[in-house]
Amino acid sequence: MEIVRRPSHAGSWYTDNPKQLAEELEGWLRESGLTKSPQVRGVIAPHAGYSYSGRAAAFAFGNIDPANITRVFLLGPSHHYYTQKCALSMASVYKTPIGDLPVDLEVIEELKATGKFELMSIRVDEAEHSMEMHLPYLAKVFEGRPVKVVPILVGAVKNENEALYGQLLAKYVDDPQNFFSVSSDFCHWGSRFSYVRYDKKHGPIYKFIEALDKMGMDIIETGDPDAFKKYLLEYDNTICGRHPISVFLHMLRSSSTKIKINFLRYEQSGQCKSTRDSSVSYASAAAKLDP
Repeated sequence: MEIVRRPSHAGSWYTDNPKQLAEELEGWLRESGLTKSPQVRGVIAPHAGYSYSGRAAAFAFGNIDPANITRVFLLGPSHHYYTQKCALSMASVYKTPIGDLPVDLEVIEELKATGKFELMSIRVDEAEHSMEMHLPYLAKVFEGRPVKVVPILVGAVKNENEALYGQLLAKYVDDPQNFFSVSSDFCHWGSRFSYVRYDKKHGPIYKFIEALDKMGMDIIETGDPDAFKKYLLEYDNTICGRHPISVFLHMLRSSSTKIKINFLRYEQSGQCKSTRDSSVSYASAAAKLDP
């Protein structure tokens, strides 16, 4: 029996017109000027409305060579539903306006059997946008190819459990047919996000935000989840996908395949110059085999 997760944010966060959506995505992918590489095994990409982060996200998804990939693991943060665990989808298909992505029920069962995951209801699944914003891009990149998704909602997971989930998922990194799509925006700055940290030595506020984000991005590129945790504790940067990123870093550390993350694009939704302003940062990265 088919259990459908509808594209609940289509028509608001991005267009629900299939032709327009396909053209938009194709345009951004083309503009990114990236060459598809079979060496790329994962991405970190933003999840805001496409008018904000669609262009930046192309710098992640444009790297994907779909030829040998049959399965995409989605790791997204939870914005509305509180859990200290990772949660699995109960859907059997994720719909998008430009094509449907079947859920890999076999892998879901495998993960369920570990006893470490909870299940999220379809209601929770559809309320969350962090993974949904990756789906149209994936549907576009894998157009005409049989690919399945494994959606994993990453809750407010404690340090030691991030490592545990990383170890559990590491074996999937060693299968070159698996791909990983990690969902995160970067700094949410402004009083509406309760984050107004600022160090004047960087110049205007937006320059400080950029320096703060770049520091985090540099640490993520080292692949060290402990250093990333230390950075978050020290600066409390409002990176909403901190837990999915941490789990991914632990996965890479625990797998026998050497993979290196590189950031390729950084943007801000606006330039903050006073404390009345607010902005969200978007960063896109590719996780590539390290020869």
